[in-house]
This record gives sequence, structure tokens and C-alpha cells, in this order.
Amino acid sequence: MPKVGIVMGSDSDMPVMSKAAEILDKLGIDYEMRIISAHREPDIFFDYAKNAEERGYKVIIAGAGKAAHLPGMCAALFPMPVIGIPMKTSDLGGVDSLYSIVQMPTGIPVATVAINGGANAGILAAKILAAGDQKILDRVKAYSQELKEQVVSKDARLQETGWKDY
Repeated sequence: MPKVGIVMGSDSDMPVMSKAAEILDKLGIDYEMRIISAHREPDIFFDYAKNAEERGYKVIIAGAGKAAHLPGMCAALFPMPVIGIPMKTSDLGGVDSLYSIVQMPTGIPVATVAINGGANAGILAAKILAAGDQKILDRVKAYSQELKEQVVSKDARLQETGWKDY
């Protein structure tokens, strides 16, 4: 049973949303990915968000561009955490999406990552789940250690070769 729902309004969001899926795959967390437009098919969207808890979701990651209603509407209907990913847009560079997602009314919070921050959305979802699951917490800690080791290795290379040969 998927613990995380990943939903986007358009397949054009896939390059960003797939980064969240890649992190969840790496951390061994089950998810379901969907393309559902809150504006173009509201009946399907409402069914998705209202029944996400019954399907076992503990977190929803919702990506949206421009008006960016998808994350906020998920948060209005789904009683557990929602993480919004604002998409970079050609018109305003994603600032429009960012403002739409972070400016939620009291009682309808959406945790929001950076514009096109798919990987961080996956990590945040894993950390939320880790609060109640030691196995996931151990995998999140191991992932953090991998990131640290990558930086240490890059610094060692810089120290050995200097920046001109890096």
C-alpha cells in the first residue's frame, strides 16, 4: 500500500516530480504517482484527495505551476501533511506558483519546498514518515551520511588538485 501520493496537474511536471519518486525509491518508500488536473477534472481530483487516506497515504506531494491550486486543494481535503512543489513557469519563473502555494489560509497548511524542488519534497516526505517508523529513519540517516561523504570526497579532491584542475 503506498504511503505517499505524488500528484501533478500535467505531464510537463514529470521531470521535477520524478525527482521525488527517485528519492522515495532510494529510501524504499512506496508511493503512487498520478496526473490529475484540479481545474480540468475537478470530480476526479476531489475523489483522489478525499480518498487518499483510505488508500493508505500518510503524505501527499503535489506539484503545480502558475495558479498552483493542486497542493492547497489537497491540503483542504486530505487530513495529513501535504508538500507543495512550485513549478518553474515561463511567465514568471515559478514565483507565481510559489506565492500560490505558500499563501494558504489558517488551518490549511502546505509545506513548501523550492521552485522545482522535487528531490527535497521526497526527502521531506521521508522525514515525516520517519517520525513514526524506525526503519525509514535509519534509511534517511544513511542517505544523509551519503550526502556528507560526497561533500567530504569533493573537498578532498579540491585539496589534492586545486581549483584549476578540479
